[in-house]
Amino acid sequence: MLFYVIAIIVIVIDQVSKLLIRAHIEINETFTLWGIQLTHIENSGMAGGLFPGNARLFGVLAVVFVLGVFYIRRTGEMQGVLIDSSFGFLVGGGIGNGIDRLLFGQVTDFIVRSGGILNLADHAIEIGGLLLILYVVVSWLKKKH
Repeated sequence: MLFYVIAIIVIVIDQVSKLLIRAHIEINETFTLWGIQLTHIENSGMAGGLFPGNARLFGVLAVVFVLGVFYIRRTGEMQGVLIDSSFGFLVGGGIGNGIDRLLFGQVTDFIVRSGGILNLADHAIEIGGLLLILYVVVSWLKKKH
């Protein structure tokens, strides 16, 4: 249940934030909100604008990734709060960006960080990745003892 709750919350918050940015902020417009610099860009590639014009391909890859996570969850080999949280963030972020890629042919990014401009789905994917690493380390330590 935790997996689904996290994934749905990530998708909703991501899509609402992108909808608000697209509706109220011009492309390349920059402003600061609560001390966070925001710049509206549309990215037709992947992270950092790599491989521009391939958004729909990356959207299909997101679908394959999500199906892979559902398959892994179905096998029951990886269980627990940590992996459910990890997969919830990863799937929520993947679906959030996948929706943009498949519907619009580009992803709305707006959160300025060192290293680029991201969105909330990207941050969810980062959190999910960190939780996955933590899960692997904890599992390894449990097997070692």
